[in-house]
Amino acid sequence: MTKTKKNEFRPDDFVVYPAHGVGKIVSIEEQEVAGFKLELFVISFEKDKMTLRVPTNKATEAGLRALASADTVAHAMKTLKGKAKVKKAMWSRRAQEYEQKINSGDLIAIAEVVRDLHRADDQREQSYSERQLYEAALERLTREYAAVSGRDERVAGKEIEDVLVGRAA
Repeated sequence: MTKTKKNEFRPDDFVVYPAHGVGKIVSIEEQEVAGFKLELFVISFEKDKMTLRVPTNKATEAGLRALASADTVAHAMKTLKGKAKVKKAMWSRRAQEYEQKINSGDLIAIAEVVRDLHRADDQREQSYSERQLYEAALERLTREYAAVSGRDERVAGKEIEDVLVGRAA
């Protein structure tokens, strides 16, 4: 993989870290670790009250990326409108696949999880683990959609919910 160019991300940029979703670069700092100077992106995930430090030269390898383009967001929303694709595999195997998609940081894959796990009111109840995965995927999708579109998270969440409910009708 190629190394991240120093100027690729700047403080105040919103970025996506695969395992944690949307965060904001607070600063770029230097630290000495084991006698080596390291330049680090300091990324704040306000909702999770977490700060992550990622070496600038390893950022791309770690999967750090800019927010999705408007086209990618539109594609993700279109994905939500599709028919749920539920494989007949055992739940543990499917749960593992959903988890991988959520942690991939790929907005389309995350939208697929939301689509596949969404339940209309008249459908069967979700298990606890299904609900956990659904909510994790929905939160990631909502945060990135809100950040890209400049909307409040509640508004973005409502728009996503409307798409999901509209598809079931």
